[in-house]
Amino acid sequence: MTNQFFYGTLRDPALLAIVLGHENASLRAATLSGHRVCHAGAEPFPQILAEAGSTAEGFLAENLSSSDLERLAFYEGGFGYDLRTVTVETAEGPASAQVWFPQPGLYPLGQPWSLERWQQTYGPVAREAAQEALSYLGTRTPQEVARAWHMLDSRAQARLLAQSAPDCSLSGLSRSDTEELAARRPYAKFFALEERALKFRKFSGDFSDPIDRAVFVGADAALVLPYDPVRDRVLLIEQFRSGPYVRGDAFPWCLEPIAGMIDGGETPEDTARREALEEARLSVSELHLIGRGYASPGDSTGFYHMFLAVADLPDSIVGIGGVETESENIRSHLMQAHEFIAALDAGRINVAPLQLMGHWFARNRESLRARA
Repeated sequence: MTNQFFYGTLRDPALLAIVLGHENASLRAATLSGHRVCHAGAEPFPQILAEAGSTAEGFLAENLSSSDLERLAFYEGGFGYDLRTVTVETAEGPASAQVWFPQPGLYPLGQPWSLERWQQTYGPVAREAAQEALSYLGTRTPQEVARAWHMLDSRAQARLLAQSAPDCSLSGLSRSDTEELAARRPYAKFFALEERALKFRKFSGDFSDPIDRAVFVGADAALVLPYDPVRDRVLLIEQFRSGPYVRGDAFPWCLEPIAGMIDGGETPEDTARREALEEARLSVSELHLIGRGYASPGDSTGFYHMFLAVADLPDSIVGIGGVETESENIRSHLMQAHEFIAALDAGRINVAPLQLMGHWFARNRESLRARA
């Protein structure tokens, strides 16, 4: 069978072109009676379910090549969807096609799914993530890619956010002043390592000799420093960190701001509020932007969106938080503002983003208190 009926995200022309590797798919409008399309639980992607009296709209893709079928199976196959043959209706009459159905009971019943809403909200992230996903064809199984999809999403979201980055250059040089010669991704799990061979324009105007660079690739992160201007105290979190451990630090538990990776489709502000709730059981609304920037631009894509959150911080807010499925074990601490600033000045804060956020806080503390 070389025909498939697309009822969900593959109705998006740009995503379909990425998955197939070309823009030449033979498509025509079709419907599948006795079925409806809804979200797969809380996921952004849909599922199709039998329901009398309903009709699922979509496209019939005809005469798919063996390469098309291989790429479709790789993209869809890791999420618990199986192919079944059905009869769809077209303007020219009925046609036989295969459809990707979810395995029974795999996903809860979600809200009605809308292609237009998906295209406006999650579509850009899905297209960007699909490009990385298809790059693993032939080297990974569909199941391995599906298990890593959360990080593919987050890395995709970071690339999209980077496209709207402000011009911070004084020289006038931009991405157009580089020439990429080769690209490799020798490692990609929770994080990735990417290698680039490239040339860049020097300040003299001519191009450099080819250089090789390895870059640690992660997601953008939102960082939050909660502050109670009435009680004049901040909340910090403490947790085990593998970086100091591998470096050989005798004290690999660090005091940090609340922080977390920005998921696909999230804004940095969304992430800031979500992480405050997950890591410190803290609901925040008022956020003040401290700054946005790279952590170590010479060897990492890591980019931080840093916020101060005005919050209510009673004594009872401290405790143990974190998401157990992510092996998080996080203790929250309250510090009076003057104690926090003294710790900064004494060198007892060894996490650079918290140092930066703390000095911003010290400079803006009185104005924050005046508005409380």
